Amino acid sequence: MTTAHTHRAAAGGGHASHDDHNVHHGRRWMILGVLGIAQLMVVLDATIVNIALPSAQADLGFTNENRQWIVTAYALAFGALLPLGGRIGDLIGRKTTLLIGLVGFAAASAVGGAAGTFGVLVTSRAGQGVFGALLAPAVLSLLTTTFTDAKERAKAFGIYGAIAGAGGAIGLLLGGLLTEYLDWRWCMYVNVVFALAAIIGATALLHNQHADGPRHRLDIPGTLTVSAGLFAVVYGFANAETHDWSDVAVWGWLIAAAVLLAAFVAIEIRVAHPLVPMRVLADRTRGGALLTVLTLGIGMFAVFLFLTYYLQQTLNFSPISSGVAFLPMIGALAVTATTATSLLVPRIGPRPLVPTGFLIAAAGMLWLTRLDVASTYAADVLGPLIVMGMGIGLAMAPAMTAGTSGVHAADAGVASALVNTAQQVGGSIGTAVLSTIAATAMTDNLAGRTPSPDIIAAATVDSYTTTFAWCAGFFLAGAVISGLLLRSGPLQADPDAAPTVHI
Repeated sequence: MTTAHTHRAAAGGGHASHDDHNVHHGRRWMILGVLGIAQLMVVLDATIVNIALPSAQADLGFTNENRQWIVTAYALAFGALLPLGGRIGDLIGRKTTLLIGLVGFAAASAVGGAAGTFGVLVTSRAGQGVFGALLAPAVLSLLTTTFTDAKERAKAFGIYGAIAGAGGAIGLLLGGLLTEYLDWRWCMYVNVVFALAAIIGATALLHNQHADGPRHRLDIPGTLTVSAGLFAVVYGFANAETHDWSDVAVWGWLIAAAVLLAAFVAIEIRVAHPLVPMRVLADRTRGGALLTVLTLGIGMFAVFLFLTYYLQQTLNFSPISSGVAFLPMIGALAVTATTATSLLVPRIGPRPLVPTGFLIAAAGMLWLTRLDVASTYAADVLGPLIVMGMGIGLAMAPAMTAGTSGVHAADAGVASALVNTAQQVGGSIGTAVLSTIAATAMTDNLAGRTPSPDIIAAATVDSYTTTFAWCAGFFLAGAVISGLLLRSGPLQADPDAAPTVHI
C-alpha cells in the first residue's frame, strides 16, 4: 500500500508544512544513525586500504606499479557511476537502492578479504565502487527527504559533514588497528560488519521513497556519455601518477573526458527525461556548492596522504599512532560541522561560513609548510591539524547542505549523487596533481646534489611542504569561488517541490 505526501526537498525557514505526514519524521534521528553508518563505510574505505597496502602487497606479491590500481579501481567505478546511481534511487526507490548497495558492497568486500590474487583484489575493489555508487547518493537523498525542518536539517547535515570529512582519518586509524593486530584482510572484512548493521537498521526504519507521478525511462545516451566522461577524468588523472603529463595516456584521456562531458550536457538539454536535469546544475548556489566540494576534495587529500607519509617516514610513527595523530583534527571537524552549522546555517545561510572555512583551512595548510626533519608532532603538527579540522568542518557541511538545497524531491537522488561525484573527482584530481607536484619538488631539490640519507630526508619533507602550499592555494581559490557563487541569506525551500511517495 502506498501513501503520498508532499514535502520540501530542501531546507527552508521554519518547519516544513508536512512533517506530521512524513513517515520518517518520528524516527528521523535513528535513521540518521543508520545513514551515518552506511556513509562512514563508503568514506573510510577510500583510506582504510591505504594502510593495508604494504601488507597486501607482501602477501599477494604484486608490483609497485600495480599497487595504485587497488585504490584507482574503486575510484574509477565509484566516480563514473555516481550519477546513474543517484537516478536509479529516484526511479526504483531510495530504500531499495540503499539495501542493494549495502548488500553488494558487503559481498564485494568479502571477496576482497578472501582474495588470493591481485586480479581478484582489484576486481573486488571495482565492485565496491559500483555498489558504493548506488549507496552514497541513496544515503544523502534519504537524509535530504527525512529532515524537513531547517534547524534539524542543519544539525543532521552537520553530523553527515563531520562523517564525510573525518571518515578518511578514521579509515587510517581503523586500518592501522586492523592491520597491526589482526590482518590486512580485515580492512575489507570490516565492511561486512558495517553493512550488516546498516541493513538491519534500514530494513526496520525506512520506507521506500521515489518520485510521485509517472516512472520515466532511463536516459541511456546521457548515462553512457557521463559515465564514460567521468571514467576518462579519473583514469587520465590516475595515469598522471605514473606517466608524464605530456604522455597521450594522460592528456588523451583528459581531452576525451572534456568531449564526452560536453556531449553529455548537449544531450541533457535536448532529451525529455534527462539523467541529470540542467535545472539541478543551473542554480547558482548548487553550482557553487559543487565546486566547493570538489575543491575540498582536492585539498583534503594532501592532509591525509602526505601528512601520513610525514608521520610514518619522518617521525617514525606506527600505522596506529598515525591514525591516533589525526584524532584532534576529527574532533575539531566534528564540533565545527555539527554545532556551527546547526546554529548558523538556518539563520545566515552558507555564504559567510564556507569562505571563512576555506580561509581557516588555508591558514592551517600554510602553517604545515614550516615542517622540516627536526619538527615534532606536538609543536608543529597538532596545531595545524586542529585549525584545518575547524576550517574543513565549517566549509564541508554547509556546502553539502547547499548542494542539495532547493531541488525537486524527484531530483534529490541525482543532486546527492552530484555532491558525491564532486568529492570523488576532486580527490582523484588531488591524487594526481599533488603527487606530481611532490615528485617534481623532490627532483628539483636533489638536482646537482650528491644524495645522502640526510639530503634525501630533507628533500622528501620539502616535497610534502610544497604540496601543502599548493593546497593552501586551492583553498584560497575555494574561498573566492564560494564567496562569489553562493547566495546570501538562508537557503530557501522550492515551492514547486515534487511529492515523494512512501511505500
